[in-house]
Amino acid sequence: MSDELTNKTQEETENTTENQAGEQSSENTAAPETVVAEETAVQSEPAGEEPVVKAAREIKTFKGERSTKVYTLDELEEASEDYSDEDYNKMVSMYEGTLTSITEKEIVSGRIVSIDDKYVIVDIGFKSEGIVPVNEFKNIEDVKPGDEIEVFLDRVEDREGQLVLSRRKANTLRVWQKIEQVHGSQEVVEGHIKRRIKGGMVVDVFGIDAFLPGSQIDVRPVRDFDAYVGRNMEFLVVKLNMSSENVVVSHRALVETDLEDQRQEILSSMQAGQILEGIVKNITDFGVFIDLGGVDGLLHITDLSWGRVEHPSEICKLDQRLNVVVLEFDEERKRISLGLKQLQPHPWEEINKKYPEGTKVQGKVVSIADYGAFIELEKGVEGLVHISEMSWTQHIKHPSQLVEKNQVIECVILNINVDERKVSLGVKQLENDPWKEITQRYPISSRHKGVVRNLTNFGVFVELEPGIDGLVHISDLSWTDKVNHPSEVVSKGEEIEVSILAVDFDNRRISLGHKQIMENPWVNFASEYQLGSEVDGVVTRLTDKGAFVRLPNRLEGFLPQREVDEPQEMRNNFKPDTEVKLAIVEFDEQSRNITLSEKESTRRDAEKELKKMQKKKEAGEQPTGALTLGEMSGLADLKRQLDDKGDQN
Repeated sequence: MSDELTNKTQEETENTTENQAGEQSSENTAAPETVVAEETAVQSEPAGEEPVVKAAREIKTFKGERSTKVYTLDELEEASEDYSDEDYNKMVSMYEGTLTSITEKEIVSGRIVSIDDKYVIVDIGFKSEGIVPVNEFKNIEDVKPGDEIEVFLDRVEDREGQLVLSRRKANTLRVWQKIEQVHGSQEVVEGHIKRRIKGGMVVDVFGIDAFLPGSQIDVRPVRDFDAYVGRNMEFLVVKLNMSSENVVVSHRALVETDLEDQRQEILSSMQAGQILEGIVKNITDFGVFIDLGGVDGLLHITDLSWGRVEHPSEICKLDQRLNVVVLEFDEERKRISLGLKQLQPHPWEEINKKYPEGTKVQGKVVSIADYGAFIELEKGVEGLVHISEMSWTQHIKHPSQLVEKNQVIECVILNINVDERKVSLGVKQLENDPWKEITQRYPISSRHKGVVRNLTNFGVFVELEPGIDGLVHISDLSWTDKVNHPSEVVSKGEEIEVSILAVDFDNRRISLGHKQIMENPWVNFASEYQLGSEVDGVVTRLTDKGAFVRLPNRLEGFLPQREVDEPQEMRNNFKPDTEVKLAIVEFDEQSRNITLSEKESTRRDAEKELKKMQKKKEAGEQPTGALTLGEMSGLADLKRQLDDKGDQN
C-alpha cells in the first residue's frame, strides 16, 4: 500500500521540493571568507580518552568572530597530517556510524532543528538536513525545535543536493495505512460529518474525506439529512479502493450489529397476541411499517382502525411510538402482521343499546354512491341512507343533490342488522310524512288536476302535489284510441285531469286514470247497438285482411275480407273515407273489439225486402215492378234459409 501511495505522490512533489531546497540552499550559502580558528584552552581530559573524542570536546560553538590568525589551505592540509592513518580511519568510521541507513519513498523519524517563517529544518540522521514547508504542518505553533516527528523521504537529494522531505505525505500515508488496518479488522472509527452531497454525506475520517451513503446512515429511512451535518458518529469502513482513493463508511452496519442480538431475542419470543411497542418507520398506501427493535412488522391499513381509513397517514405519523398487537408471525419468512384496532373494543358490541331504532343521530358523510350515502356514526359503525329515504317530496336522481362528502347530517335509525353489520338510516323521517291521511285527501274516484312529470313506455307519472305522484297506465289514457306511446296523448309538463283509481299506502303508489273523467263510449254503444244490428260508418284504412271503419261514439270496428260480398273488389269498393252500412256480428267490450260484416247487412236487407213482399202478397197487392233474376235468386236463397231456420225451431 505504501508503494502505491508513494508512486502516486512522487511526481506531484518532486519539482516543488526541489525548488524549495534550492531556495534554502541559496539562503544558507554565504560569501566566500577566510576560515578563522580561535585558540582555546585545553581542559583537563579524562584518562584514556580517544584523540578524536578529545578533538571534538575542544571545539566550541562558532559565534561568528574572526581569529587573529588566518590559515591558508596548505596549512589546513598540513594539519591533517598530524593524524595517523589509523586515527583517520577510526574517525571516518565513527562519522559514518552517526549516519542513518535510509531508503527513499519511506517514512523516517527526524528531529526538528529549527523553524523559520517558511521552512522547518529536520535532521533525520543523514549527512545533510532536510527542509519541510511550514504549510505542511496543521498546527505549526504546537511544534518546536527538538521535537521528534515523522516525515516522508521523497528523495535523498534533488538537483541542488538537498534532502527532499514531506510532512504531509507522511501523514497521508499513515492515515491510509490506518484506514486499511481498520477496514481489515472491522474496527470502529469515529468521523465528523462535514457536509451533504448527492446521495449521502461527506465524512472526515482521520483527515480523509469518506463517503457515507444515505441508506447507510441509519436502519430507519432518513428524512432530514441536514440534521446530521456537523455531528460526530461512529462508523465502519465497508469499502476501500486505494487506487481511486475511495472510502465508503457505514453507521447502519454498527446499528444492525447492535440490534442483531435484540432481533434474535424478539423473534425467539414472538407469538400471536403479544403486545409490543414500536416506532413508525415508514408509511405506504397499503399500511405502516413498525420497527419493533431491529425487527419490522406490517400494520395493514385495514387493521389501523375499526373505522374507514383513506390513507394510513390519517392515523400514524413518522417516528411515532405505538403499542401494537401481533396478529400473525410467519417464522419461515420472518413476516410479522400487526394490528392497532384490536387493542380497542369492537364498536358493534351492544350496538342495539347504543342506537335503538327510531332514535335521531348525527354522523359524517364518508362516501356517496348512486344508490345512497354512507354515514359514519362512530369509528367502525357506518349506516346507509338509501336514496329513497332522503326526501318525501323531492325526486332525487343522485344523493349528491342533498349531501356532500364530510358533511355532518342528522338522520334516524331505521333498522340494524347485527349479523351483517348493516345500519339503515333515513333523513326524510325527520319531516312529516305527506302520505299520512292520503286516502282522505285523495278518495277513490275523486278527480284532481296534476302535472305530467315523466313519460314512459307503460304510462304517465303525474304529480298531484310535491312528493305525491300517481301513474296513469297507457291503457287508461283513452277509451277509444289505441295508444302506442303516451306522448301521442299528453306531453311532459302538461296539466291534465285525472281520476283516483286505487291507493296502495304500503307501497306508496297511486293508480290514476285519464279516460275515466269522460263517459265510457263502449257502454253507450252497447246499449244502442245489439248484435246483428246495422250501423253506419266511414272506412279509415285498408289492410290485407280487411278494413277499419269509424263508428258512432268515436269507436272503431273491423270488417274482415271474408265478410265482404265481393272480396276481390274490396279495395275498389272500400276506399278510405267511403261511407258504408254494415252489420255488427261481434262485440267484445273487454277487449274492445267490434267485428262488422257486409254479407250480414245484405242478408238483413234481403230479409226485410222478402218480408215486405210477403205482406203485400197476403194483402192481395201486386208487385209494382218485375223482379230481376238476381233479386229472384236472392229471394229464393233467403226463403230457403228462413225455411231451414223454421225447421230447426
